[in-house]
Amino acid sequence: MPCQFVTLLRFYPRAVKLECHMALDQDSSTAALTERDRIAVRMIPFIVGCALFMQMLDSTVVATALPVMAAAMGAAPVQMNVVITSYLLAVAVFVPISGWAADRFGARRIFICAIVLFTLSSIACAASQSLWHMVLARTIQGAAGAMMVPVGRIILLRKTPKTELLKAMAFLSMPALLGPIIGPPLGGFLVTYASWHWIFLINIPVGVLGIALVLRYIPNDLPIHRRRLDWVGFILSGVCLATLVSGFEAIGHSDTTAAHVGLLLGTGVVSGLLYALHAREAEHPIIDLSLLKVRTFAISILGGNLCRFTVGASPFLLALLLQVGFGMSAFAAGLITFSGAVGALLMKLVATPIIRRFGFKRVLIWNALLAGGFVVLCGAFRADTPLWIMTVVLVLGGFFRSLQFTAVNTLTYADLSSRDMSRASTFASMAQQLGISLGVGGAALVINLSMAWRGVNHMEQIDITWAFVILGAITCLSLFSFLKLPADAAAHLNARKAPKEKLATEVASSTPTLRSADD
Repeated sequence: MPCQFVTLLRFYPRAVKLECHMALDQDSSTAALTERDRIAVRMIPFIVGCALFMQMLDSTVVATALPVMAAAMGAAPVQMNVVITSYLLAVAVFVPISGWAADRFGARRIFICAIVLFTLSSIACAASQSLWHMVLARTIQGAAGAMMVPVGRIILLRKTPKTELLKAMAFLSMPALLGPIIGPPLGGFLVTYASWHWIFLINIPVGVLGIALVLRYIPNDLPIHRRRLDWVGFILSGVCLATLVSGFEAIGHSDTTAAHVGLLLGTGVVSGLLYALHAREAEHPIIDLSLLKVRTFAISILGGNLCRFTVGASPFLLALLLQVGFGMSAFAAGLITFSGAVGALLMKLVATPIIRRFGFKRVLIWNALLAGGFVVLCGAFRADTPLWIMTVVLVLGGFFRSLQFTAVNTLTYADLSSRDMSRASTFASMAQQLGISLGVGGAALVINLSMAWRGVNHMEQIDITWAFVILGAITCLSLFSFLKLPADAAAHLNARKAPKEKLATEVASSTPTLRSADD
C-alpha cells in the first residue's frame, strides 16, 4: 500500500481500522474515503454553525430577562449588569488561548470539551439561586464559549478545501447574524410565557446535538506540537482585552464616571502596546501579529471590524428606538427586529454566485455602502412609519450585512496556509469580540453625547437617530480599507465546484501534518 494512502488513513479514526486488513482493494478504500470527505465538507459548517449560534444567542438573550432574574434572586436590577459583563470578560480573556489549546491537545478534543462545558454551565446558570452563583456560572460559560467558537472555526478551516471555503463561510455567517436578532424576541417570549430558566436550558438540546454530530462526522486529530503556553503574552493580552471590553461596555452607563472609563481604556491600550513589544521577541506569541503582513488578512480584520460594529449595536439601538421611542413591548419590538433574519436567510441562496460573479473587491466596496445606507435608514423610522416599510428596510439591511460578512470572513483566510489557521482564527476571534463591544459602546457614547449637547438627561428619538447615522457612516467608511485590495483578491476561491478526485486531494492537502504526542 502506498505511503501516501497509509498517511491519509491515519487522519480518519474509522479508516485506521482498515490498516489491519491489507487485502482490501485500494481503489474501493480510496473511494470510501473520498465519500467520507464529501460528507465531512458538507457537515462541518453546520456543526460549527450550531456552536456559533448557541454562543451568539446566549450572549444576547439574557438581557431581556435581567429584571425578572433580579426579582427571583433578590437583587437590584442595576446589579444584574454583572451577569452580562462577567460573560463578556471571560470570552475576552480566554479567546487568545484557543488556538494554542487546539494545537496542543487536538482541535476535535477541545471542541467537544468546550461544548460539554458550555452545556453544563448553562445548566448551572438555570439552577443559580443567588447573583454570585449566576456570575460564577456565566464566567465558566464565557470561558467555554471563548474556546468553542474559535476552535470550531479552526476545524472548518483545516478540513474544508479552498474551493468550498466561500460556500462554507456563507453558511457560517448566518448564525453570527441570527443569534443577536433572534435573542431579544426569544428571550421576551420565554420570560413572558415560561420562565427565565429556559433561556439557559434551551442550550441543552443544541449542545447534545452538537456533541453527537462532532463524534459522528469530524475525524479525530492528534496534537500538532507540544510548545509551551506564552504565559506573559496570555496575561498581557487578557488584561488588554478585558479592560478594553469593560471600558467599551461602561461607556453607556450613566453611573460610570469618565475617569473610570478612561482608566479602563488606558490600561487596555498600555497592555496592548506592551504585548506588541513582547510579541516581537516571543518565539510562539499567543496572538501572532506577524499575520498582519498578509495583505488580505490585515484588510479583512480592519475593514471587517468597521462593518462589524453593527452586529451588536443595531439590535441594541432598535430595541431602544422601538421600546423607548415608540412605546412597544419587548416582545413586539423583538418580532420587528427579527425581520432582519429573513434577509440573512435569503443571502444564503445568492451570496456565493454574487461573489463569484463580481469578485471580492467589488462586492466588499459597493456592499459596504449599501449595508451602511440601510443602517442609516433605520434612524429615519418614526412612530407613524408603516410597518411594511420598517420590515423591508430591515430585511434588505440584513441581506446586505450578511453578504458583507460572508465575503469578509472568507477573505480573512483566503491566502493563509493550513498551518496558520489556528493563529489566524484566534486573532480574528479576538478582533471580532473587540469590534462588537466597540460598536455597542460607541452607539451608547453617541447617545450620551447627543443628550449632553441638547442639555437634557433623558433619551429621545433624535439621540437614537444620531447613533444610527454615525454607525452607518462608519460602515460606509470601511470601503476605503477594501479599496486597497488587488483586483483579483482571493480569485482562487471563485473556482467552480471541484471534481471528486480534486476534492479528495484538496482535503488531504488542507489537513496539516499531525504528529503524535510522543514526537
